[in-house]
Amino acid sequence: MIYSRIRSFAFSGIEARPVWVEVQISGGLPAFLVVGLPDKAVAEARERVRAALTAIGLALPAKRILVNLVPADLPKEGSHFDLPIALALLAAMGVIPVEEAGRYAALGELSLDGRLNRVSGVLSASLEAASMELGLICPASQGEEALCGGDIAILAAPDLLSLINHFTGLQILPAPVFSNVPAVSDGNEPDLADVKGMETGRRALEIAAAGGHSLLLSGPPGAGKSMLASRLPGLLPDLLPSESLAVSRIYSAAGLLTDGRPMRRPPSRAPHHSASLPALVGGGARARPGEISLAHHGVLFLDELPEFSRAALEALRQPLETGQVSIARAAVHITYPARFQLIAAMNPCRCGYMGDAERECSKAPRCGADYLARLSGPLMDRMDLHVAMQPYEPLGYMTQADGESTATVAKRVAQARTRQTTRQGARRNAEAPLDVLALTSAGQTLAQTIAERFRFSARGYTRLLRVARTIADLAGEPEVEPPHIAEAATFRARANP
Repeated sequence: MIYSRIRSFAFSGIEARPVWVEVQISGGLPAFLVVGLPDKAVAEARERVRAALTAIGLALPAKRILVNLVPADLPKEGSHFDLPIALALLAAMGVIPVEEAGRYAALGELSLDGRLNRVSGVLSASLEAASMELGLICPASQGEEALCGGDIAILAAPDLLSLINHFTGLQILPAPVFSNVPAVSDGNEPDLADVKGMETGRRALEIAAAGGHSLLLSGPPGAGKSMLASRLPGLLPDLLPSESLAVSRIYSAAGLLTDGRPMRRPPSRAPHHSASLPALVGGGARARPGEISLAHHGVLFLDELPEFSRAALEALRQPLETGQVSIARAAVHITYPARFQLIAAMNPCRCGYMGDAERECSKAPRCGADYLARLSGPLMDRMDLHVAMQPYEPLGYMTQADGESTATVAKRVAQARTRQTTRQGARRNAEAPLDVLALTSAGQTLAQTIAERFRFSARGYTRLLRVARTIADLAGEPEVEPPHIAEAATFRARANP
C-alpha cells in the first residue's frame, strides 16, 4: 500500500479553509474513488486527471486508487481540486518527490491535455498558505494574483508536465513578478467636462466623491441623471493597499479578477433593475458574493431605483450601516464585506413627467406619491444627498460652456480625501465618528436648529454633519462652519418628485 498527501483549500465566502488531499494506492480491483463530500465538479476530477496523465505519457496503475479529502465533513466544491489530486497521485506513484511536494499547497483545474486553467480563490489561498508557512502552486496566469498573498514561494505553472520537470530537476519554473501596471484610470471613463450646466448636480457629485456619501438623483427623463452618475468613478482616488487587497479577494472568490492582477481602481457596479435579491446582496446555491460586495470600496449605481424589487432594496439597509452582509442558509453561513457607495437615480413618477403640464399623466400628483412609496422611509433616510434635477432645453444646453474636467475635480477630491486620512485614518467622512468632525459652536447650533425644524432622525442629523464636514474639507477649512451646515442642509431634504 502506498500513501501520499498534499495541501489544498476549500472556500467559504472569501475565506480559504485548509484541506488535506490524501491518496492511497492499494491492491484490489482497479478503481478510482474520491470521497470526503465532493461535489459534482470534484468527483469529475477523476476523468480530467486520468486524461491529463495520459496526455503526458503516464498511465494510472491498475490498482485501487482512493482519494480522501480531509476533513471529510466539510463540503468540497470546485474544479481547483484537480491539481492537488494529480500531484498527490504522482507523489504516490513515485514520479515526483513526496517531501518536495509537501512544502506546497496547490489548486488548479486540469485540461485534458494537461494544461492548467484559471480557478477562483487563488488570492485567499495564497494568504492562507502564507499563514501556514507553505508555498503555493497555481496556474501560470494567476501567478501575479498569488503574489499578493505575501512573501511565499510561488510555482505558477502552465501545465502539469512543467511541474513534474520542476520537481524532478529537469527545469526551473521562473518566479512570477508583478506586471507594474500603473494604478490609473484606463482612459475609457466618461469625462465630467461633457456635462454642461447642472451646477447643483455637479456639486453634489463632487461632495459625494470626496466623502463617500450616498446620492439620490431625481428628475424627468433626459435630465442627465445617468450621465452625471457615470462620471463618479473617474473622480475617485486609487484604492489604498489594504483596500486593494480586500477588493481583490472578493473578485478572486467570484472568479472575476481580470488577468489575475490585483484591483487598483475602485470597482463600479450597475446592476439592472430586474436583479434578484441574491444577485444584489449575495447568495444562491453556493452563496456567491452579490453586487454590493463586488462594489466594496467602490460605487453601486442603481438606475430606476423604484423599479427594483422592494425586498432587494430593503436588504440594502443593513449593509449601508455595517459595511458587511451576512448570508445565512440552512447549510452555510457566510459574511461578505460590503462597504459600498450607493448612487441612485429615479424618475419623479412612472410616466416621468410629473410637474410638466404638457406631458404629465392624468393621474398626477397621485402617481408621484404612489411611485415614491415604493421606497421606504428608512432607505431614504440613509441617502446623504438628494438632488432634484431639471432638464435643459436642447438649444440652451448646446450653448452652455463645457464644465470642469474629471481631472480637475478629481484633484480637489484627492485633496479632501488626504485631509480625511490625516484626521481620521482610512475612514471616509461618510463613516466618520462625530467626535472627529470639528464643528464650531455656531455650526453645531445651526445644525441642531435645522434638525429640529425639519424633524431629522438621529441618523439624518449625523449624516448632515458628515456631509458638512466633507464640504469643509473641499474648502480646505479645518472646522465646520455655519455655511457648510447650510449647504449640507440643502441636499438633505427628502427628494420632492
